[in-house]
Amino acid sequence: MKLHYSNKKTEQEILKNIPDVELEQTNKSSSGNLLIQANNLIALKQLITKHNLAGKIDLVYIDPPFATNNTFTITDGRANTISNSSNGTVAYKDTLKGADFIEFLRERLVLLKMLLSDKGSIYLHIDYKIGHYVKVMMDEIFGIENFRNDITRVKCNPKNFSRKGYGNVKNLILFYSKSDDLIWNEPKIPYSKEDKIKLFSKTLKDGRRYTTIPLHAPGETQNGNSSKPFKGDFSTQRQTLEKRCKNFGTMGR
Repeated sequence: MKLHYSNKKTEQEILKNIPDVELEQTNKSSSGNLLIQANNLIALKQLITKHNLAGKIDLVYIDPPFATNNTFTITDGRANTISNSSNGTVAYKDTLKGADFIEFLRERLVLLKMLLSDKGSIYLHIDYKIGHYVKVMMDEIFGIENFRNDITRVKCNPKNFSRKGYGNVKNLILFYSKSDDLIWNEPKIPYSKEDKIKLFSKTLKDGRRYTTIPLHAPGETQNGNSSKPFKGDFSTQRQTLEKRCKNFGTMGR
């Protein structure tokens, strides 16, 4: 799947068109962390060609402009992301739209893919207006098979929203990996005492807690498929599970 538009460049053209300039401010701490203050396209190329970091980055998070056609200002030290003050200092101009914006972002994503390790992942924060085009573009760059999740970032209450449509209450975070063999640390925490009481509401005589769930209910299983008949019959599944839970005092997922 690909997007087609007139100003689309090849990977070779992208690299060739980025000037090789000496960056004025490059700070490297004693810990080895690197802070570069520069045009990000120039900086990305230098991370590849001068710092030899191609294929060595495990995690990327970017929050680019959203193609809003607005100019955002800073007033009293704070960036205005909704309304702008005529007295504020310009923070950045988000005036690229359509194919120009997509190619602007694509050029950077092509370089970021070069930097990602084979186990690396990238998270891209975008809004609902342009996000679907960005997803198709990322499908092309990283492969639709490496799309992991569309994470919803709930941002606000629409309040006095009057336009004909649903309130704009979320942004998207598109999560892709470089390959199927990605670094993944399961985001989970142990059950609290309150969780156990809520989730395992039934109690055996010896105090052990359990819950009953129909075997045909959709869900994940360690082995085999769910939503299948148990011993050829759906009707006895709940009773069978309840009996087993009481016998063994099952507690857990």
